[in-house]
Amino acid sequence: MARIAIGSDHAGYELKQHLIGFMEAAGHSVDDQGTHSTESVDYPEICAGVGRTVRDGDADFGIVLGGSGQGEQLAANKVRGVRAALCNCLYTARMAREHNDANVLSMGARVVGTGVAEEVVQIFLTQAFEGGRHQRRVDQITELEANF
Repeated sequence: MARIAIGSDHAGYELKQHLIGFMEAAGHSVDDQGTHSTESVDYPEICAGVGRTVRDGDADFGIVLGGSGQGEQLAANKVRGVRAALCNCLYTARMAREHNDANVLSMGARVVGTGVAEEVVQIFLTQAFEGGRHQRRVDQITELEANF
């Protein structure tokens, strides 16, 4: 089973709580990095913390949640070594893993319901990276990141 770091802002809090239960019931280890209520909070440091946990090898995957998931994805992607993907449907979750070897999932709690969110998480955590021509592209992204 996977080790997962998860974080959200206030808009993603309720979905985060739901997904923690869903993932723990499936046997995954979950590190809840906040927020811990629906009180308004700024998300950048929470999402960067999730990204650092993945980058440092203390989690296999990260999940960041907000209202749309957009800002959360952007914040997580500021951490070198993170490939955060906004996936509000099953297809983008599968492609994020198969083609981009994404290691952080971002979702919008105001975009997806709990059922779809569960399916997206399941795909993201189980879909393998295809490698091959996609590895070359991931390597190019990593090189771009190293040069800026």
